[in-house]
Formats: sequence, structure tokens, C-alpha cells
Amino acid sequence: MTERTPLQRVVVGLSGGVDSAVGAWLLKRAGHEVIGVFMQNWTDDDRPGSDGEDAYCSSRQDFIDAASVADRIGIEIEHVNFAAEYKDRVFAEFLREYRAGRTPNPDVLCNAEIKFKAFLDHAVRLGAERIATGHYARVRQAAGGSFELLKGLDPLKDQSYFLHRLNQAQLARTLFPVGELPKTEVRRIAAEIDLPVATKRDSTGICFIGERPFREFLNRYLASRPGPIEDDRGRVVGEHVGLSFYTLGQRKGIGLGGVKTRGARRGGSEHAPWFVARKDLERNVLVVVQGHEHPWLLSRALRADDASWIAGRPPAGERVGAKTRYRQADAACRIDAEAASLTARFDAPQWAVTPGQSVVVYDGEVCLGGAVIADAEPWRDSPDARSARRHAVPLDA
Repeated sequence: MTERTPLQRVVVGLSGGVDSAVGAWLLKRAGHEVIGVFMQNWTDDDRPGSDGEDAYCSSRQDFIDAASVADRIGIEIEHVNFAAEYKDRVFAEFLREYRAGRTPNPDVLCNAEIKFKAFLDHAVRLGAERIATGHYARVRQAAGGSFELLKGLDPLKDQSYFLHRLNQAQLARTLFPVGELPKTEVRRIAAEIDLPVATKRDSTGICFIGERPFREFLNRYLASRPGPIEDDRGRVVGEHVGLSFYTLGQRKGIGLGGVKTRGARRGGSEHAPWFVARKDLERNVLVVVQGHEHPWLLSRALRADDASWIAGRPPAGERVGAKTRYRQADAACRIDAEAASLTARFDAPQWAVTPGQSVVVYDGEVCLGGAVIADAEPWRDSPDARSARRHAVPLDA
């Protein structure tokens, strides 16, 4: 940790993972008074396991691991249940977005509404001057006194994308102890000080889905409305189970693995895999195309709403970098930003820009904020489309 923070009472969100555990140890080693809090954000009364909790959710084991870490470090830990706040502020919005045919990112909303709002409020009641989490990001106070959110120094673990809705008041009270470390160093420290989670696998996804099939989970909350699947020529090639259960760019789970045009030549493009390209909500039609580089999967511009700017105002500069999904490299673009919305036009077409996901804007290592993608302008075939497609930015599914 390079932040020169006066010794303070710091409440750390202990998740049961290695990152928050090492973060708590670094803070205590620096001399802070450290208190651990384990946040339980999900309870599922519909399908409890033998222990009374959701059989797919690891929160019980995670709390045991967090308590073991607290005992090893020598700090107190408190178990706090934020499940009611989570369902009201995060999960309800998650379902609304899916019902509208979009693909939301609940981790973004969870950070803004739970980990840096409900948790922060609770920490303040405990007398905390700062809170800390195991996110790979950094906070810097600028010359004028405002706070900036920076990318984590490990480019493979940077999580600023998920934190772009944080505001000045939240950043002023937040520490990211592992943000200046590579993940390999975090693991090394954990092993060196014999933390019980030193080799624990990183969690993926969100607790309320866990290891269960995603469609199985959504089926419990969203009504199915089957309809036709059409290709880019308007031909019906199959049937979907409901538009809410698909996302743009999706390849697996469409159910068209063996479909090809009659008489197609061997090795031709007719044998290429299918991808979800569009959702026609009015007609209840799912549109699919064949081939990863199909022009309908590419977008040159987007419009986004519900913007949030870390400085409290939209950026003045027009030339920025932007991500339309996590783990994407910053893509050069020109933006027109307002307080509540933005439009972005990219230098190179982007792959599977998805309504409901966040577009996050950067000036180098500084995260400026972002917005929720409302729609995207498709890349239309033209004399230079072949060249443009070669430079398109693929996103991780």
C-alpha cells in the first residue's frame, strides 16, 4: 500500500476470499484499527439446502473462511445480512432489465448500492473513518481535492469497470489495499503469512446464480414466451424459449448446432456457428447469424442512459477510451457526454455491444464513469467493412 493514510478505524469487507483477506492484513500491518464485516447479500427460501441455505450459494462456507481469516489476523468480525437491501435495490432491477429484453450487470449495481452504500452506512455506525474491500482498483486525491478512481495496477485483475458508479463521498472513505499489487503477489503474501484462504479459488459470477445453470435460475422468476428464431435472411431456423433467456453475442445454448442450408458445400460459411445478433421484442423474434465476424454482430456507435460520473459532472474531453464489457481493452472513441446520458462513436467497430451492460469511460488509467447501454448502431456492410471487421474488438463471453 502506498496511500499515506493516517492511522484510522477501518472496516474491511471480508468476503472469504484471498484478496480481502490480504487487504485486511496489510491494513493491520500498517497500524490501522481493523474490523472485519462479512456481508451476506442473498438468501433463497425457495430451494434451501440441507443447512437451510440455497444449495448453490457458498455464503455459509465463505463466512467460515472469513472468520478463519479474522482469527488468523487477530481482528474482530461481524456477520451482517444485507439480503433485504440486495433484493430491493439490485435483484429487482436485475429482473426488470431481463424482462425488458436487456442483459444487466448486477455486480455494478451491487457495488454502488450495497458494498459502498449499505455497507458504508453500517461501517460509519461502527465508528469507521474508512472502509476497505479486496477490489483491484485505486483511489487518488487530485490536486484540487477531488478523488479519482484509478485502474488496478494488475491489468489482468483491474475491477474499476465494476466500480464506475461510485461518487466522491464514497471514494473519500474508501481504501483498496491490494489495488497496487499483482495477483501473484497477493497469493504470495497469503501463503507467506499462512492465511487459510491462500489457495482458495477465486469466486466467479454472483451468489444468487452460483453454480446452477443460468437458464434454470431465470426460469424461476421469468415467464417463458417461446417464439421463432430467424436468420439474417428472415428464414425461420428454430424456436427460442423466450427472449429474456438470450444475450447478444451468445453462441452456446441456442439449440441450432446442426442447422445448415440444404445443399451447403462442405467447409462453406453455412457451417459456421450461430450467434445471437438481435432481439425483435415487438415480433418476439430472436435473430441469429452465422460466423463470428458477421457485420450484424458489430457496432460503430452506441447510446447509453443512466450515466454516473465520478467527478460529479460529465467529462469535458471528447476523445476517451471505453469498455462495453469487463475484460475488454479500452477502445478509442469520441463521446458526447451529458449529466444523465452519453453517445459514443468508436474508431473501430465493437463486437456484440449489449443493451443493459455498462459502457465505462477512461482517460488513461483514470475511470471517469459510465452509463447503461440503451442501443447500438450496427456496422453495415460496405466496401471497407471487411477491413473494419479485421480490426473489431472481440469481447469475452
